[in-house]
Amino acid sequence: MRALVQRVHWAEVEVASVVVGQVRQGLLVYAGVAPADTVADAQTLAQKIVNLRIFSDDDGKLNRTLQDVRGGVLAISNFTLLADARKGRRPAFTAAATATLAKPLHEAFVHALRAQGATVACGVFGADMIIRSAADGPVNILLDVPAPEPAEDARPAAITKK
Repeated sequence: MRALVQRVHWAEVEVASVVVGQVRQGLLVYAGVAPADTVADAQTLAQKIVNLRIFSDDDGKLNRTLQDVRGGVLAISNFTLLADARKGRRPAFTAAATATLAKPLHEAFVHALRAQGATVACGVFGADMIIRSAADGPVNILLDVPAPEPAEDARPAAITKK
């Protein structure tokens, strides 16, 4: 699973001119599901998000978690997070799971967030949504569970002495 986590002052999601989910201080989380993802991945991602220390303490350091600030999560399903735009101008979405697989895993992710003690609001799976938010910081974190292996060509070359 891949998630884009954004710290927000507030966020809301609208479907068909109706606000269906909103949070005040907390996190706006876009989550995408890949075909090989599992319920265990959804649980791991939820645990990671709830325990991220990305809220400021009294000294201005990023030391507080979502629970420390009593924040909420607005969870939005988003298959486009798995887009591959390395070639051409039209992204490929073949790395994203089908809706049949993604919907129950997104629901497992939301359930896992709640099981971690988070207050969670959601968008509507598969719907066209309007998302509004006020970024805080900005603090944006991209998470992958399981973490991808670095590409062979992306590894730093060894430094050699001459």
